[in-house]
Amino acid sequence: MQLTEMSCRPSVAPVSFPLCGIALFFILVFWMIPGSPVNAAEMSVPNPGTDLWRDVRQRSADDMPAATPGIDLWKEMQLRYEGQTPLTGTTQVAGVESGHLINSIGDQWRRFRMEMLVPFGGYVLMGMLAFVVLFYLIRGRVPIQAGASDKVLFRYSLYERTIHWTIASTFLLQAFTGLIMMFGRSYLIPVIGHEGFSTLASLSIDLHNILGPVFLFALVLVFIKFLRRNIYQKGDLTWLLRGGGVIGKKHVPSNFFNMGEKSMFWLLVFVGGTIAISGLIMLFPSFGQGRVIMGLSHVAHGITAVAMTAVVIGHIYIGTVGMEGALEGMKTGYCDLHWAREHHDWWAQRCEDDGKAIHRKDIPSAGSKKASPGLTTGQTAENTAE
Repeated sequence: MQLTEMSCRPSVAPVSFPLCGIALFFILVFWMIPGSPVNAAEMSVPNPGTDLWRDVRQRSADDMPAATPGIDLWKEMQLRYEGQTPLTGTTQVAGVESGHLINSIGDQWRRFRMEMLVPFGGYVLMGMLAFVVLFYLIRGRVPIQAGASDKVLFRYSLYERTIHWTIASTFLLQAFTGLIMMFGRSYLIPVIGHEGFSTLASLSIDLHNILGPVFLFALVLVFIKFLRRNIYQKGDLTWLLRGGGVIGKKHVPSNFFNMGEKSMFWLLVFVGGTIAISGLIMLFPSFGQGRVIMGLSHVAHGITAVAMTAVVIGHIYIGTVGMEGALEGMKTGYCDLHWAREHHDWWAQRCEDDGKAIHRKDIPSAGSKKASPGLTTGQTAENTAE
């Protein structure tokens, strides 16, 4: 049998012209789609984010062989927008200043905190502690010159002592937790590690925030109760100029509260009030306050808290180891008669003239409903300050 020429060719199925036309049609359509990879390189849509990243990559390629994109991006934003009015865009997120892509207020607060508040706050607190120790070493404890007396004067009611210790304990706890948050990263992480500090810092933040409203409430009660006895009077300036008797050897007379105690009261009202209000602004950021108000609240909160803590260190020193008999009034409600004569002689003289000095053995026991000896029915410690 002979093979023909046609039998030696491979058998190929013929391709129809309509199928080729359909394929060419889809290729042309794919070419014309704007979002296709073929045309992506030719798109020209303004995009600030794309331009910003392009500049970052270019700068990193030129200046920084080992680039860190996040840091480079933030540096580029700082160079472009620092000192300018924040650009406002459109967003579906509902909130105050949510349309601001870049706002330098937060970074300004961060730099203020790390470069000024933390180091200078540490200097102030350590300086106050050093001053107290030095003062104690030079002056020593101020004794009751006449010695302890067997008589006492009624000075503070149970309610007055309760609100005093409430505001004192809340402030000290907030100061302690605040110091952990301010200095803990530098001084506690090397000691307890990152995980230990993370747990401690979280607990400190929660406790700090919970006690904030309690401190403000106690501050209002203290203001209402002690306001009348802390109005400045004749003789207060003399007490201040003589340093409460520290300067010179002459005795400085005083009333129920001296100039130092009155100044402590007004510092607590104004500086403590600033601490509380600025803290509430930061604690409840959902009342329309923007980044500027939040940043200013951070600054005010940090500065006033450090200042008040320094003043309280001195107050604690005077009320405990610095002066004999000073703490007794806030512990029992009664103060030593000789101590009252030496430090609040005008008030002590009025009490003695009214027959309000009593023997220690006549002090009512805790929980007793009897009126304090030396006080008539319906009379309180408030009346003894007159």
